[in-house]
Amino acid sequence: MSKSPKILVVDDEIDLCEIMQFNLQSEGYEVDTVLSAEAALELDLNQYDLFLFDVMMGGMSGFKLADIIRKRIKLSTPIIFLTAKTGEINLLTGFSAGGDDYIEKPYSIREIIVRIKAMLKRGNSKVDEVVSFNDLKVDISRKIVTLKDKVIELTRKEFDILSILIRNQRRYISRDEIIDKVWGDDVVVTERNVDVNIARLRKKIGKYATCIKGRTGYGYIFEDN
Repeated sequence: MSKSPKILVVDDEIDLCEIMQFNLQSEGYEVDTVLSAEAALELDLNQYDLFLFDVMMGGMSGFKLADIIRKRIKLSTPIIFLTAKTGEINLLTGFSAGGDDYIEKPYSIREIIVRIKAMLKRGNSKVDEVVSFNDLKVDISRKIVTLKDKVIELTRKEFDILSILIRNQRRYISRDEIIDKVWGDDVVVTERNVDVNIARLRKKIGKYATCIKGRTGYGYIFEDN
C-alpha cells in the first residue's frame, strides 16, 4: 500500500486548523497542524509532502517561514499560501518567498483540496532524466538545477517552467501551454503569473537568462543567443 501524502498546516487560528485537519484527513491525507511559524520550525519538515501556510500570523509570517524553508533549510516541498491579503504586490511577495500557489480568503475547503491534489499530482509525475544546456543541468527526477555544478535554488513553479523550456529547446511554448502544464486545469491563473515566474527565473540562471526569450503571440523559447 502506498503511503498517504503528509501535509503540514500552519495557522494561528485553532478553529481553522481543526477544520482543515478534519477535511484533509477525510480525503485520506495525513495532517499535522501547528499554531505558529515558530512551532513549525521545531518540526522535522523533511517528513511533509506539502505545506499550507497562513500568511498573517501573530509572530513570524507565512512568507518569512517559506523564505526560511527555501533558503536555510533548502526544501523544495510545495507551499500553498492561504491569505486574506489581495493585490498583485502581495501575490508577487508570496511567489518571491518561494510559494507555489496562493489562495485568497474567503476560500472553500473544496477549492483547497482541488489545489492540493493538483500540486501533489505534478510533484509525483517524476521522470528519470537530466537535461543539459552546456553547464546548466536540470535533473528532472531529483528536482535540482545546477550551474557549473552549483545548485540553483528555484521554486517549484520556476523549476517546472525551466524544465518545459529546456526540454523543448528552440521551440516556442505558449503561455497557455505553460499554464496548463505547470498549474493545471484546476487552478485559475493569468499570463501575468507566467511572466512573473519567468522574470524571477531569469535572475537566477546567470548567463543563461538571455536564452529565455519571449515573443508576443508566440510565448517563450529557450535557445542559444
